[in-house]
Amino acid sequence: MMKSGKEWGIHTYNIILNGLCKSNCVDEAFKMFQSLCSKDLQLDIITFNIMIDALFKVGRKEDAMDLFAAIPANGLVPSVVTYCLIAETLIEEGSLEEFDGLFSAMEKSGTAPNSRMLNALARRLLRRGDISRAGAYLSKLDEKNFSLEASTTSMLISIFSREEYQHYAKSLPEKYHFFSDASK
Repeated sequence: MMKSGKEWGIHTYNIILNGLCKSNCVDEAFKMFQSLCSKDLQLDIITFNIMIDALFKVGRKEDAMDLFAAIPANGLVPSVVTYCLIAETLIEEGSLEEFDGLFSAMEKSGTAPNSRMLNALARRLLRRGDISRAGAYLSKLDEKNFSLEASTTSMLISIFSREEYQHYAKSLPEKYHFFSDASK
């Protein structure tokens, strides 16, 4: 397609990159991405998000983080989706201080977390058993008047229905204490 000489828009390339990544052809997608970088084509944040997500999924964290660092050099600003992709990976691998630093940097940059991101982060932290850190992100949901997603609520109920987690309920904001009280 690229050899045909026909010029395609970034949206078309994003569709192809996404398809390659979903078909487990990340190496081919990365080569195509690198080729796009050398063309006179304005990449968008979606292009970077597609590649960062795919690279994380195949265990290429360093390449993903290099792409994240290259975003400003391409005249772009990381989106909430970009930050969420990186934050979820950092939580999964247990790099919680790095995660906290990333979240702080995101807020300082003026990118505000949305409801979807805060719910996703709270669930990841709950899954890890980091109840107090999850509580901090539940508080952020409350501060912004966002609602809990059904999957977040379900996870809270599931966790606090187990006896071994009952004593952690006090580390959550007070309005969530009923999850532990309801299971008694």
